[in-house]
This record gives sequence, structure tokens and C-alpha cells, in this order.
Amino acid sequence: MKKRMIFLGIVSILMFISCSSPSKKESVSENRLQWWDDAKFGLFIHWGVYAVPAGTYQGNEIPFIGEWIMNIAKIPVVEYKKFAGQYNPIKYDPVSWVKMAKDAGMKYIVITSKHHDGFALFDSKVTDWDVVDASPYGKDLLRPLAEACKKEDIKIGFYYSQAQDWNHPGGAASRKLMKDGWPNPDADKIDAYTESHDGHWDPLQEGSMDEYIEKIAVPQVKEILANYGGLDILWWDTPKNMTPERAAKFSTVIAGYPNLITNNRLGGGVSGDTETPEQFIPATGYPGRRWEVCMTMNDTWGYKSWDHNWKSTKDLILKLSDIVSKGGNFLLNVGPTDEGLIPQPSIERLQQIGEWMKVNGEAIYGTKASPFAYLPWGKTTLKEGKLYLHVISWPEDGILKLPLMNKAKKAYLLTSPKSKLKINQFSDKLEILVPEKAPDDILSIVVLEFNGEPRVHPIPTAGKTAKVSSVDSSASAANLFDGDPKSKWKPAPGELTSWIEIDIEEEISIGNITLVEPWHPWNNKVQEFTLQYKKDNNWVDVISDKTTGSGYSKDFNSVTGRYFKFIITGPDSEVPVLNELVLNRAL
Repeated sequence: MKKRMIFLGIVSILMFISCSSPSKKESVSENRLQWWDDAKFGLFIHWGVYAVPAGTYQGNEIPFIGEWIMNIAKIPVVEYKKFAGQYNPIKYDPVSWVKMAKDAGMKYIVITSKHHDGFALFDSKVTDWDVVDASPYGKDLLRPLAEACKKEDIKIGFYYSQAQDWNHPGGAASRKLMKDGWPNPDADKIDAYTESHDGHWDPLQEGSMDEYIEKIAVPQVKEILANYGGLDILWWDTPKNMTPERAAKFSTVIAGYPNLITNNRLGGGVSGDTETPEQFIPATGYPGRRWEVCMTMNDTWGYKSWDHNWKSTKDLILKLSDIVSKGGNFLLNVGPTDEGLIPQPSIERLQQIGEWMKVNGEAIYGTKASPFAYLPWGKTTLKEGKLYLHVISWPEDGILKLPLMNKAKKAYLLTSPKSKLKINQFSDKLEILVPEKAPDDILSIVVLEFNGEPRVHPIPTAGKTAKVSSVDSSASAANLFDGDPKSKWKPAPGELTSWIEIDIEEEISIGNITLVEPWHPWNNKVQEFTLQYKKDNNWVDVISDKTTGSGYSKDFNSVTGRYFKFIITGPDSEVPVLNELVLNRAL
């Protein structure tokens, strides 16, 4: 009864604030997110007991990501808990971790406080499955990191797995097939068990999810919010079996922390503050929503001793540029060892990114998305009166073309602001004459100052109508051109190959196709397509290719036309699905 009265009191206060001071509430909301909007670049840390097996179990290199080893290898609860006895990160140096992140140009850190194996990196009072009670290290790992972040003015966030928990009874478990883990002779038996037990593979995992939420998850969220000097971010993950009623139990808690930023992974219909594309860059971003790409430097989040498939520094810088140019943030991961060491390849890449950021950070921090949907030579970011041109392909003829219709004031290399570059101004575009050699081997920045708000050509396909071979009753063809990367089109059931005809209403030179798809990279959905245009009443092929299932963008030799036809075959004998189909102008 007492709890109910308190809850009703809080609701009454919130309703009073909402009704009496709407403008003030809106202002507070925007201020709360301003630092995140400006930050652009953060460090993700996946760390826990899974660093002990480090991707190997019973002599087998376990596929998939390292922090999922308990599930993928179907390690029994009692056996997995023994790894905690070997988890002793005596070389952990949180001060150096924060310095490393800051030197890399990162403005915030998010660390796993508890991942899906249920092991807490803090001293939880509702379980002994934590670093203080279950490991020889015996100390809270999060507090010194949070304190170091505060000293260096780095924002701090905690990841918390609210639904999946493979050690506490009642926690959810996403079902993965044993046969996809390692050659266990009991694979068929185990897979049959997980199928009938909602993903669980051990009887010790069985229990009430509602009781798990009430006694473990909600109390632990209260602990991490109350005990670390104020978190800036709470990062939910994998909302398996999270109903609106279950999500509401967490929402009630976080309502007491109005400055907290949360993502879209709580579940139960809660959208949170940010979208979270994982391991891919959305082809068109998320217009109207804040979003953050989380990505690994190799192929795993948690440490795997045998994963050496490292992305290059150049690749990571170009990804940062791409993400920020579309209006997003980049949360780049490291997976420390069980000793508390960040792998040297990660350190080296962060150092190199930091060197680039020291020179070019102005083109990243505090910027807005590019006003251009596509540029053949690179990306742009925007600040008031300034465009930062991220030139990936330095022009061989020394002419950088930009389809901007504003009056230009001046242009210069970011590295040489006092040396002005010549500008040729036309009614619908401008040209900047740049030096023969790019000033940076990875990514060079040219700054253009101009008058007014940017005026650019509209996307040729935006808002257009199309003829389609068929349409499913749940998905409209108009969704292909509405600018919403979440709405979708798909054909009628059973139609595995479909076509879309587009009239862009005037003859335009087209040089790029961009597709938005609904899947993640690990879904392995591949769609085959052909783009055609009408020439002399005949359909002529422009480009044929395969997508990855999580988006696609490709340049081609430009063609000029009004009518275009897109033919697509769906993945794995399924109907094709698209969220957006974009044809971009050639320069």
C-alpha cells in the first residue's frame, strides 16, 4: 500500500510538471542530450568472466562472439561459475583506460556492469554472483573507472542486461543451437531441450522471469544508478520476453534520474533516447531519431584470444566519418583480458585515431548531419555557416565539386586555415580548387564557409510513387520513398522475385543506388537485384549486385533517365523486403 501511494504521488507530481510547465520540460529534455549530440565518439568496454575461457571451451574454438560462450557452448551453470575463480584482473588500470579513451578523442565510456552471463562487475547486495563475492580479485571494478571518468570530464555509462541472465533462475536466454557451437555428442538432445525450455539448456536456469526481475534485475539497476555518483547513460540489451509490464518496472526506477540517457533496447515498447544499429552503419541514418553505431574492432565484443581479424585504423576513421556525416555517434569497443589488459592492437588503433582527431576533431565534434544524401568523393558534416568536406577520394584533376546552391565565402584546408582555396561559383553548384596532393593519407578535411542555411537538390526518388509487381497488405510501396528507414515494403506472400518501377518525373543523371534493409549482419540475409533504366523504350541494365541484408550503397557509371526499374530476389527462398530505395544524383 505504501509503495502504491508513493507511486501515485510521483505520477501526480510528473503530471503537474507536464501540465504547468511544458516549455521548461522540453528545454530540460534537450539540455540533457546536448552533450551526447556533441560528443560523437565513445568507448564501449565488454568485460567479464567470459574473458577467462577467451573463446575456447574443451579444446574447441567456439564461434560467434566471446561474451556469448556460455550460451553457444552450452556450458552448465555450475561449470561456468568455476571460471570466476580464475578471474583476477590484477593488471587493471582504470586511470590509464580513461586516459587512452580521452587521447583517442572519445568523450564517453560505456562498460558492461552485467552481461548475459549474469556476472556483475560490482558488489551487488542481491547476489553473490559478482566480482566481489565470486572472484579472487574481490573488489568493485566499476567504481574506480567511474571516478577516473569524473576526474577527466569523461561521461560514464553502464551496460546492463536486464532480460537475459543465464545464471540466475528465471533469467531469459536466447536460443542458439548446440550444433553451431562445438561438436558435442549430445547436440541433438541439448537442442531438443532448449527448444522446449525457451532457450535454457540447464535446469538450474529455470524459474519465474517476473521473480528474477523483481529480486535481481530491478534491485541491481537501483544499485548501479545510486552508487556511482550519477550515471550519464544506461545501456540496455536484448529484451527477450520483456513485456510492457516488465519494462514498466525498470521505467519506474529510471524516472527518478531525469538526466539519464537510455537506448531503445529495454523492450516492452519503450523507445528510449537512441537507436542502436550494431556492427553496421545504416545507409541513410535515422532521420528524426538520435542513433549510435556500436561496433567491434575485430569480430568479438568480449575477449577471444584467437580473434585477430582487426579492422585497420583507416577503416575505423572512415567509419567514424560516415557515421557522423549521417548524424550518428560511434561507440567503438574493446574487450579486455581476464588480467585487465586491453589488447595491444586495440590500443594502437585508438592511439592512431587520436592522432587524426587532434588535427581534425573540429570536423567531428558538435556537428550535424550532412545536407547531401550522397557525394561521390566522400562525406560532409555541418556547423553553422560551415561545411566540413571529408574527402576520401582526392580529385585527380584538383577540382572538388559540391552541389551547393549557397553563396560561398571562403574555403581552406582544415590543416591550413590561413591559405584560402579558389572557388568557382555556379547557380546550382560550386567547385573548389584543391592542391595536387591530399594533406592526410587517411582522410583530408576541406572547410567551406557559406551564407545562410544549406540549399541542396532534393533526392530524386524522395516522395515519389512507384508501380510494383505486388504488395503485401502490411507494407506499402510508398514506404520505399518516405525517408523512414523503419517502414517497409514487401510483395505478396510467395513472390520471391519482384519488381519496382519508379518515375522520378524528370530526366536526371543518376550515379548511386542506396538501399535500406531490415536485418542485422549476423542474419546473413542476401538479396540479389538489378537496376535498369528506360532508354528508347527499352529497359537497359545499369547494375546487378547482392546486398548484405543490413543496407547497401554503390556508385556506378552515371546514366540519365526518368524511368527506372528495380528487380529484386529475396533471401533464402523468402520474399524480398526493403525499407528504402534511393537513387542519388551524379555530380
